[in-house]
Order: sequence, then C-alpha cells, then structure tokens
Amino acid sequence: MFARDFSATLDIFHRIIERKLSMDWDSKVRNNTQANRFEIEHEGHQAVAEYSLGGGVITFTHTFVPPQMRGEGIADALARVALATARKEGLRVIPSCSFFARYMERHAENSDLLA
Repeated sequence: MFARDFSATLDIFHRIIERKLSMDWDSKVRNNTQANRFEIEHEGHQAVAEYSLGGGVITFTHTFVPPQMRGEGIADALARVALATARKEGLRVIPSCSFFARYMERHAENSDLLA
C-alpha cells in the first residue's frame, strides 16, 4: 500500500515540476519548417526535435538537448509544442524517436494522435 501511495505522490510531484519548468520554455519553441525541426535556442546552444512530413503524418525522428541545457524540461517543451502543432494541423504522429515514444506513453492524452 505504501509503495502505491508513494508512487502516486511521486507522479503528482513530477507533473507539478514538469508544468513549472514548461511554462518558461514552451513560448521559446519555434517550428523551423525549412529544417524540419522544432528548436529552442538558449545561451548559444540549440535543442531540437527533428521530423519528417508526408501523407498527413509527422514522424519524429530525433530529439537532442545539449548537456548544458539538460534537466530544465526542454525536451518535454519541444514534445508538447510539437504535438500541439500536429493536433492543430490535423496530422497523425509516428514517434520513431525513443524520447517521443516515451513522452507519448507518459502522456496518454496524446494517444489519439498516433498513426
């Protein structure tokens, strides 16, 4: 019983921290359509979520956050904005990138986007 309660509490704590961190980064994400990637630039470093488009489907192929930017919720912000963009544009999603696959598993509210 304790382990289950602790796990639930930890999950709630994680979501609160995630929301706090995301508030600062979501507004900094931009969709660089020429390079087929979502980007965040900060202090001379760039984090990216790369994708390909075709047939009404967006396939997320690679996510990279430089070591200097890790631990700030940046990859989550990239995923949140990218998936919100896919939803807005009526695209189905293929999470080929392992980060996107894990993110979508943790955030079941996006499962309806899966191709």
